[in-house]
Amino acid sequence: MHNINPRKVGFTLGAFAGLVHVVWSLLVFLGFAQPFVDFIFRMHFIKPLYLIGEFNLMTAIELVAITSIIGSIVGYVFAVIWNKLHQQ
Repeated sequence: MHNINPRKVGFTLGAFAGLVHVVWSLLVFLGFAQPFVDFIFRMHFIKPLYLIGEFNLMTAIELVAITSIIGSIVGYVFAVIWNKLHQQ
């Protein structure tokens, strides 16, 4: 087993988390978020209770930035723990 680079894992997970939330923001902007959430809930036998709010560009930017930062931190910590647990 070889070590993984914490910075690369952090960047990868941060980029993925940011991309997922860019897609979510686009769904909200285009008006497809509510039907999507309703569909997902119904597929899990849950009665939809939540209403998606109106799109706000600043909120979308904050969402993408914060989730990217958190994803980067989680990825970095994951890689550090992985490397510690797999030392030879």
